[in-house]
Amino acid sequence: MLELEKIKKIIIANWKLHGSIEFTQEYLKKLSFVGSDKEKILVICPPSTLIQYLKSENFYLGGQDCSNYSSGAYTGEISSELLKDIGCTFCLVGHSERRSIFKEDFKTILQKIEKLIENKIIPIFCIGENLQQRKENLTYEIIKDQINKSLPSKIDLEKIVFAYEPVWSIGTGLVPSIEQIAETHNFIKKNIFNNTKIKIVYGGSVKASNYKNIIDSDFVDGLLVGGASINLDEFNKIIKF
Repeated sequence: MLELEKIKKIIIANWKLHGSIEFTQEYLKKLSFVGSDKEKILVICPPSTLIQYLKSENFYLGGQDCSNYSSGAYTGEISSELLKDIGCTFCLVGHSERRSIFKEDFKTILQKIEKLIENKIIPIFCIGENLQQRKENLTYEIIKDQINKSLPSKIDLEKIVFAYEPVWSIGTGLVPSIEQIAETHNFIKKNIFNNTKIKIVYGGSVKASNYKNIIDSDFVDGLLVGGASINLDEFNKIIKF
């Protein structure tokens, strides 16, 4: 598996349910990121049907989700084995949209992380609080609960990426202050794990206009970019940091 501890910054593009074969062809032509050099890497997570059209030496591929089953009579599911087979090195898991829209619970997310690790795919484990929880000062409690209930007890922390995504910030244009982001990342690293080397990226309304201050923070190991990742005018600015 990729040695995460040697990488300084990770940029992850989550296309969500967007894209086409034609779009991927244009994307490859216009994407300005050159090379994955261990100082800075790029991960692209398109819809699963488009993964095979995005193979490049300049970035890594990731799934947007995986099944908690390996094989069997589970129509419509895509296993971590299948993702590995088509070239995925990473996979998002526990995204807030999976939790809220598809009602994924802690146990399901735990099983998915276990399957990804078994197949040598690096999970990008999404965590974060909603607006009401933020207002009630429950951010740390919610994040700690999500981690404790969905993270395998014996996981190697050098083989997982955490993505702090405050639910209230995703797609809303609202972004926590740099101080709030740094404090939350610092809490996870020091208070939950007592390990400052774990990788935590930030996601939530990341744009070309606000990414620089976020990624320059010592406590932020990269970005998880949603809508701006399919707008190459925006995204090419972000990946040139």
